[in-house]
Amino acid sequence: MPKEVNYKKLFDSFNRLNIMIIGDVMVDSYLWGKVERISPEAPIPIVALRKREHRMGGAANVAMNIRAMGAKPILCSVIGTDDKGDIFLELMKKEKMNASGIVRSQRRITTTKFRIFGNAYQLLRVDEEVEDDLVHADYLTLSRVIDRILETENVHCIIFQDYNKGVLTPKLIQEVIKKARKRNIPTAVDPKRKNFDAFSNVTLFKPNLKELKEGLKIELDAEDRDTIIETAQALRERIRCDYVMTTLSEHGMLMSMTDRMDQKNLFIPAHVRSISDVSGAGDTVISVASLCLAAQRSPYEIAYISNLAGGLVCEEIGVVPVSKDKLLREVLSLL
Repeated sequence: MPKEVNYKKLFDSFNRLNIMIIGDVMVDSYLWGKVERISPEAPIPIVALRKREHRMGGAANVAMNIRAMGAKPILCSVIGTDDKGDIFLELMKKEKMNASGIVRSQRRITTTKFRIFGNAYQLLRVDEEVEDDLVHADYLTLSRVIDRILETENVHCIIFQDYNKGVLTPKLIQEVIKKARKRNIPTAVDPKRKNFDAFSNVTLFKPNLKELKEGLKIELDAEDRDTIIETAQALRERIRCDYVMTTLSEHGMLMSMTDRMDQKNLFIPAHVRSISDVSGAGDTVISVASLCLAAQRSPYEIAYISNLAGGLVCEEIGVVPVSKDKLLREVLSLL
């Protein structure tokens, strides 16, 4: 099959996929302004506010990327009954996303990240959040919601998007992985250090270099390829997954695979770009990788296409989903 037809068919196939995303959602709150002077109170810039904007962040940004690629996102999480929770649900409504997987709890606040920009540069971020694990009652409610969706929807892949804010507990993680394996649904993880070992038996595990170092409590140099390969292989064997896909920023990406593959390791170089903001790049990578995984593409295609997608969103300011058309054009020109 000609390359152009092959990849156009792949991207068209995304429109038929249902992807469940479970994890920590948040509101990304942006304050945009202009800086013309320094404060007399402290050596800090004064931002004259020009615009406020709210966007869905965290696991919700993964859902936005899934939808931008044409697939149907099914977002499952827990938010508060506070004002920011109302804003989050309004954002979902505005984006025409089904909120049936969202649980509201009086015991939690809705995670919010305030980003302050002056003259198009990010100056400060303020986080409002709790990091405690879900209480048992909220865990039970979320678990039942996930069960209902798995029974009623044809889910093609499950993404665990972990920000260590407490939605993904070890018990919930293992429970969902077992249900997914029973249904032959592939699972993909964008991890943080807290739950590294809880994700045993997933299909694809995607840490970045920082998460790999923190999760395994080791030191790694991004340019030490041999040590990164050994570490990724050891991690893959430890958590018994098919793929460990480690993103290495400007150094590219490593895909470590099981012994049954023709190649055990693939290094994908980074594509040279003008970087504006790396916020949300990991969300885009796991989104596109999961779609390719659900479409049963090769390890090389999973890594290469998702690596390109992550690079594309770094050219934008703020957390934004990937452009499907732009990504397809890059794939056709480079692969």
